[in-house]
Order: sequence, then structure tokens, then C-alpha cells
Amino acid sequence: MKVIADLCVVPIGVGVSVSQHVAACQEILQEAGLEIDMHAYGTNIAGEWNEVMAAIKRCHEVVHEMGAPRISTTIKLGTRTDREQTMGEKVRSVEEKLQGG
Repeated sequence: MKVIADLCVVPIGVGVSVSQHVAACQEILQEAGLEIDMHAYGTNIAGEWNEVMAAIKRCHEVVHEMGAPRISTTIKLGTRTDREQTMGEKVRSVEEKLQGG
């Protein structure tokens, strides 16, 4: 099953800057071959359910290995069975409506 996820991984107990941890997760998602779109407070991910979930688990493992004693993660998931839809198609649909189309 295909899934589009919005992922926000927050390491706790590592200081103020978490960009190093975010970069490690981005590498994991890229290596997994998933479609990703990083934004200011997380990353949109598209792919097969099991592959997305395995990559998220790997993010947790690596961030813990980097020294984070705790991690708080927010995940929003969306699936649909009527047709496949990319992240770009979802955004374009809204943009078209904003332009009156």
C-alpha cells in the first residue's frame, strides 16, 4: 500500500540545534529511495508503507546512536485506495483552486 507521511523527529537532550540529527534522517530517507520533500518543520515522505515505516524506524535508531536519549516524533499518514496520487499532485490541486481553476 502506498502512503504519504509527514514526519517530524525531535531529538531531546542534545542541545538547541538538531540540524545534524535532521541531516542524518534525510540521508536515511534518501538512501531508502523514498520520495521526500523537506520543509521547515519536518519532511513529507511518499512510498510503500513498509519501506516508509522501516526508514522512520531507522531514523530513530540512528538519532539514538548519535546520543539522543529521547526522541519525540509526530507522524501524519494518508492513504487512498481509489487511485495513486503524488505529493506534487496534491499541492498542484490546491494551487489550481487558488488561481481560480
